[in-house]
Amino acid sequence: MTLITSISGIRGTIGGKPGDALTPVDVVRFSAAFAAWVKNNYKGNARPRIALGRDARVSGPMVQLLVQGTLQASGIDVLDLGLSTTPTVEVAVTENDCKAGIILTASHNPAQWNALKLLNEKGEFISAADGEELMRLIKTESYSFCEVEDLGQVTEDMESIEKHIELVLKCEGVDAKAIAAANLKVVVDAVNSTGGMAIPAVLKALGVKQIKELYCTPNGDFPHNPEPLPENLKEISALVKAEKADLGIVVDPDVDRLALVCEDGSMFGEEYTLVAVADHVLSYRPGPTVSNLSSSRALRDVTRKHGQEYYASAVGEVNVVNKMKEVKASIGGEGNGGIIDPALHYGRDAILGVALFLTHYVKKGMSMTALKASYPVYAMSKNKIQLSPEVDVDALLRSVQETYANEELSTIDGVKIDFKEGWVHLRRSNTEPIIRVYSEAATAAEAEALAGKIMDHVSSMV
Repeated sequence: MTLITSISGIRGTIGGKPGDALTPVDVVRFSAAFAAWVKNNYKGNARPRIALGRDARVSGPMVQLLVQGTLQASGIDVLDLGLSTTPTVEVAVTENDCKAGIILTASHNPAQWNALKLLNEKGEFISAADGEELMRLIKTESYSFCEVEDLGQVTEDMESIEKHIELVLKCEGVDAKAIAAANLKVVVDAVNSTGGMAIPAVLKALGVKQIKELYCTPNGDFPHNPEPLPENLKEISALVKAEKADLGIVVDPDVDRLALVCEDGSMFGEEYTLVAVADHVLSYRPGPTVSNLSSSRALRDVTRKHGQEYYASAVGEVNVVNKMKEVKASIGGEGNGGIIDPALHYGRDAILGVALFLTHYVKKGMSMTALKASYPVYAMSKNKIQLSPEVDVDALLRSVQETYANEELSTIDGVKIDFKEGWVHLRRSNTEPIIRVYSEAATAAEAEALAGKIMDHVSSMV
């Protein structure tokens, strides 16, 4: 059993002993500490309100009851969004003047996992400093519960996804008329989570009439590994070809990652979701772009093609968002299919991503494979170096930095080495004794060779 408590939230497998897995005791302690954190930061007279939504995994209703009851007992009003998506909860926080938000989702993790993802009053993930304060409250049990007359109240909003879609349709760069006129045929795989509610709904709102739904029943019965990687998407790949569809759309259980399938069943590539959407956004809203250090160089190339500046951040959505705010980016995100358009909100949003991508796609007037071929071609390799717990990881990374001091380096998150022919990024894991090694080059073989060269150096130091 696994329980991981960090400054970004709590996640784990359901069942087992408190402290070893995500049990009711752990959920209550964490929820009570978060309630205390919200109250400590809230200066108003009325009770603060927290938006609460969940994905469709089987443990969701149980965890929701625990969180909701704990928040009420802590003197917090709850806006219950029921089955929802991560970006929908993010939007709901600001649209409903909530002081925080909680999404119950383990994102792309398998069905036995669940988690609490935490938002501040802006509908954005809490900062590292806020997370450290929350951890202090948990460790010291600095929370208490209210007397009966001060218990929080619950209100429901079961139309939050529909309201989110209405906001998406109003966004600059979304052209529902052009999409409707294209008479698209689309296959959707939502891994039986809340994307099965959101993605067909936004497609219909955009005028798409031919929608083939694959695993769109939000019952939490994940039919395959829910991470939208090529090895997990063989069924939709075959169905897109069999149906002679224009494209396939895949989302993870909480709908913040967007993957696309070409008309021939090949993968458009999660890395290229952001590249294509950025190409579209920069055509009407010039400005800088941001992605994390482990994302494809293709975004940099497309950004420069538009005469704009590209910036890289440390890995993690909150780091991407901070960099986007700093440079006033027009568009940003992560190479895992995460689109962040600040015109709507600072959060990865596959619902908005679908609308922006389809607008771009129909206006380009070419097939998915042709659109993919129009972008710079790169291949990525992802590896890891297993280490014993006593190894000094920081010393290893310093050695790599010193060895390649003559290359273009970034040390804001591990060590990234930019060679002319590609790049390699090494970063330590916060939960395991491993170094993650990401590399990219013109071909998969070249990416593997780059990674191998650096991994051999690290191995020789151990």
